Amino acid sequence: MILAAAQTKPTRGDIKTNLLDHYRLVELAVQNGAQLIAFPEMSITGYEREHAQKLAFEKDDSRLDHLKKLAFENNIIIVAGAPIQIDLEIFIGEFIIFPDNRIEIYTKQFLHEGEEEFFQPSFDYNPMIKIENQNISFAICADIDNPLHPQKASKRETDIYIASIFFSPNGIPNAYRDLQNYAQKHQMNILMSNFSGESWGSPSAGQSAFWNNKGELVAQMNDSDSGLLLLEKQNDNWTSKIIKN
Repeated sequence: MILAAAQTKPTRGDIKTNLLDHYRLVELAVQNGAQLIAFPEMSITGYEREHAQKLAFEKDDSRLDHLKKLAFENNIIIVAGAPIQIDLEIFIGEFIIFPDNRIEIYTKQFLHEGEEEFFQPSFDYNPMIKIENQNISFAICADIDNPLHPQKASKRETDIYIASIFFSPNGIPNAYRDLQNYAQKHQMNILMSNFSGESWGSPSAGQSAFWNNKGELVAQMNDSDSGLLLLEKQNDNWTSKIIKN
C-alpha cells in the first residue's frame, strides 16, 4: 500500500489555479504508485470563511470532473477539500473521489471558534473506506482537537486516520502532540496533510507528517516546501519518501 499526503500552497479563492496544482500532484502521486492522495483542509479554494458561500461546491459539481477522470484513469482515490453546499447549508468538507466515479463526502464535525458563523458542523457524512483490508477514516482540522473524534474512529476499527488540516506555526506543536498520542493510544496509523503557504491571510505551518500505530513519527515535511509525503506499507513496516514540488 502506498499513500500520499499533499502539502500545497493555495492561491486564495482561485479555484482554477488550485485545481491545476491538484492535477499536477495527483499525477506525481500516480507516478510513485500511490493508491490514495489526501490534500489539506479546503484545499481547492484555500481556507475561506467569509466567501465560503460564493466558493462552495456541490456533490455533483462539474468542476470535479477532471479529478474524477484522473481517479478513474489511474486507479487512485483523491481526497480534496472545499466548502460544500448540501441543500441550503454550507459545510467544511472534503470529496473522496473513487476510481469507479463514485464520490463520497466527509464533513467537519467539530468547528474551530468563529467558523460557526459561516458553516454547520455535521456527523451525518462520515464514510470509512478500505484499501487492502485497511480501514481508513477521515478528519478535518479542529476535529483533531477533540479527543472524541479519534476515539470514535478507533471504535470503528480504523487502521489509518487521515487528517486534512490548516494549522499555523503556533498551532502545529499541539497538533503533533495530539496526533502522536492518538496514534499510540488507539493504535492507529495517522497521516496528516497541511498547507505550507499562506491561506486566509495567515501563515500555515507545513510539516505534513505520518505516525505509525505505535505513535512513532515515521516522516515529516518541512514548513515551507510544497510536494508529496509518500508512505509505503510492507507487512507491518512503513517507509517514506518526500518529493518536493
